[in-house]
Amino acid sequence: MDRRNFLKLGGLSILAAYMMPNVLFGEEAAKQVKSKRATYKGPYLGPKRRDKWLFLGNGSSPTPQRYHEIHADVAVVGGGIAGICAAVSAARHGSKVILIQDRPMLGGNASSEMHVPINGAYHLKNKFATDRETGIVEELQLDNSYYNPYAYWEVWDNILFSYVSEYKNIKVYLNMQAVSTDLEYDHKAGLNKITAAYCWQSTTESVFKVIAKIFIDSSGDGMMAASAGAEYRTGREAKSEFNESYAPEKADGWTMGDSIQFQAIDLGHPVKYTPPSFALKYDFKHAKNRKINKYDCGFWWVELSDEFDNIAKREENRDKLAAYIFGIWDQVKNSGDYPETENYVLSWVGSIAGRRESRRFMGDYILNQNDLLSYRHFSDAVAFGGWSLDEHCPGAMENVKDPASFFHEKFKKIYEIPYRSLYSRNIANLLLAGRDISVTHIALSSTRVMGTCALTGQASGTAAALCIKYNCTPRDISKNKISELQEILLRDDAYIPNRPAKDDADLARKAHLIASDTYEGDVQRLIDGYSRDEISQNHHWSSKANSPEIILSWRSKQLISKVEVKCDSNLHQIICMHPSHSTQITRPFGLPKELLKSAEIQAYVNGRWTTVANIKDNKRRCIKTSFNAVKTSKIKFIFKETHGARLKTLFEIRCYS
Repeated sequence: MDRRNFLKLGGLSILAAYMMPNVLFGEEAAKQVKSKRATYKGPYLGPKRRDKWLFLGNGSSPTPQRYHEIHADVAVVGGGIAGICAAVSAARHGSKVILIQDRPMLGGNASSEMHVPINGAYHLKNKFATDRETGIVEELQLDNSYYNPYAYWEVWDNILFSYVSEYKNIKVYLNMQAVSTDLEYDHKAGLNKITAAYCWQSTTESVFKVIAKIFIDSSGDGMMAASAGAEYRTGREAKSEFNESYAPEKADGWTMGDSIQFQAIDLGHPVKYTPPSFALKYDFKHAKNRKINKYDCGFWWVELSDEFDNIAKREENRDKLAAYIFGIWDQVKNSGDYPETENYVLSWVGSIAGRRESRRFMGDYILNQNDLLSYRHFSDAVAFGGWSLDEHCPGAMENVKDPASFFHEKFKKIYEIPYRSLYSRNIANLLLAGRDISVTHIALSSTRVMGTCALTGQASGTAAALCIKYNCTPRDISKNKISELQEILLRDDAYIPNRPAKDDADLARKAHLIASDTYEGDVQRLIDGYSRDEISQNHHWSSKANSPEIILSWRSKQLISKVEVKCDSNLHQIICMHPSHSTQITRPFGLPKELLKSAEIQAYVNGRWTTVANIKDNKRRCIKTSFNAVKTSKIKFIFKETHGARLKTLFEIRCYS
């Protein structure tokens, strides 16, 4: 098949995808169809109207039931890493959650469909180089290290689904996309709010009306948020708007592009390669910064974008990217310039392009380049980033004059992300998470990586739960509950630069602490409010003893039913999966050896030590234990075993009644 016919068929497949049964979104639109009024011009995606169905089970001619209404406190649209973190954080704090994902698996760009690693605060210009994200996104990756140590992408998909499925108050809907919304005016907020989202589930040919109090758009492209009228922008801001030195002189429409990944394996013997007829040649030797430096995974610079609407161009660009990949691999295999690839064979080529940028929704604050590079402190900070300012060039691979990416600048330390960038400024009950948050194009060149997106997801999900608790809007949280939001995030093992924990309910902060067998670090560091080491200040306690003990003492008896600790998972080591086997084998196999494996918690009751909790085969950095409440003046934490390291390290200990 030649390329012209290949692209034609691609276009036909796109058309076929939209030629669904006549379905209409919205109650008013449905009424118009029934009354045969012709004012509605949109697609009709609901129950089939003219079925000639003979059901042989009983000889009847039923009408298929394809319309459903579902209710939740919080609806999360988008099941990538940011959406998973948003859904789980909202559910953990008591909300009934619906998680909607338009693909057959969770994970988004990080799924087996796309093979993009969960990059984060890497490439830092300090002694750490890596300052990894904690909280839910780390739990996901530690689960993967435990259950999937050989790093198979298809297994990772199921680990994500299993993780989310542990929460009985989360209902996951796959193959479903939110495409339209109902709105009503919120007089108290003075803004419109979303009352329902209409979703099309392709596998069941069904429409779902999702009714919720709070909506979170973590879908990347933000189709639901856009349909609700949330303000957004695309393209590149002019240098003058935010005084960003790396912005263009004039604003334009370019966004960073989409890429398709592939994998290749070494079979140990010569393998011939014949490209398909639609393959496109690409002269990467004369294109700036397009290098062939790994043969076992995709080339990130095989990328296409658009200067107007890259969402509308996605399928066309996908077809072209696939053609380019096969053409480039033809040159790698058959040009004679890369003899070391003689034994390599393509083992997988992605069928969907991973996206870097599209809509950016406007919040009460637009985070910009200068905020990041000056490490601006925000009183409402809820997340952090640290990936370099990595702006892919306009035109992507078809712009051969510019390098594939302008790696403008690396960071000396991690920067803060404010909560005001995580909700819509003109839709009262809409939170944002992931790459669609309120940032400039230049700021997005750093905040877009999935480790950072995950932190915004956890923050938005926690904020959504607070909105449900207090029956308020996301903006109300910003005005009245930001300290509470931050304290919850810190307790749940998020990290906020320049914001120590100061939870008054934490009884450990009111105790006298005594530690035996201390090797490094004052045990008082365990209650200083910081749960990781910083560039200029350590916040850990360590011991080389076989079973070191930490004893917390109070002057009077306390009612205690929870002890929580944060241990060492080596935050300066990259643990995310990588599509390159040669890179993956350089990363730790299994759980970090520094991680706590087993421990015992005792309480001093009636003149003797009594075991109240045991920790066994642990795979978490943040460990929360609960037990029947005891009245005690002493708690003992006995650190028994790590996953391999001799040095036993803790960063924080908390006690609650």
